[in-house]
Amino acid sequence: MIVRGDLAPGAPLVEVELSAALGISRTPVREALKLLAQHGLVELRQNRSPCVRAMRPDEIRELFEALGGLERLAAELAAIRITTSELRRLRDLQDEIEREHEVGRREAYFIANRTIHRTIVLAARNAPLAEMHAALLSRAEQVRYFALRLEDRWEQSIAEHREILDALAARDAARAGELLAEHVGHTADVVASAFPESSRTAPSAA
Repeated sequence: MIVRGDLAPGAPLVEVELSAALGISRTPVREALKLLAQHGLVELRQNRSPCVRAMRPDEIRELFEALGGLERLAAELAAIRITTSELRRLRDLQDEIEREHEVGRREAYFIANRTIHRTIVLAARNAPLAEMHAALLSRAEQVRYFALRLEDRWEQSIAEHREILDALAARDAARAGELLAEHVGHTADVVASAFPESSRTAPSAA
């Protein structure tokens, strides 16, 4: 709900309301909010209900700068270590995101896109890298989903994915890394400049 924007930045998260909406008790809701706070999506406030954490443009850029660095390294390693079956999987996923874009299914596209990034990272065959990437990816999902509301960025992203896949298939480590880092950076720049005004002006504790 946070990632899709159903709950806007700054929106209060009242346990009893979430429990009723989700049909579960307050205990798992409370534990989920704590976990989401660790991932940077929720802010826990003393003597007040938690709220959806608003990200400022500078925070978005810093987060994606780190994510881009990890994915650049992952692509460089994956270009050397990726298997034929993993390349085939990436081609299938590329076809899938293009189909989902054509019919405007954002959520299905988002899931396939996330799988593409994760497949490349896992193809690097580096466990510490995969662990660090998973932690940052969960924090970036809200921003990535928001980017799909921007039609120009959505189309550009698909074209960038094609180039990344071509570089991986050509076993061109330097180009694969460069393209993936640029791809991540483009998303950060576009979203940081278009993120809701409340995210720009709200303090980090709001």
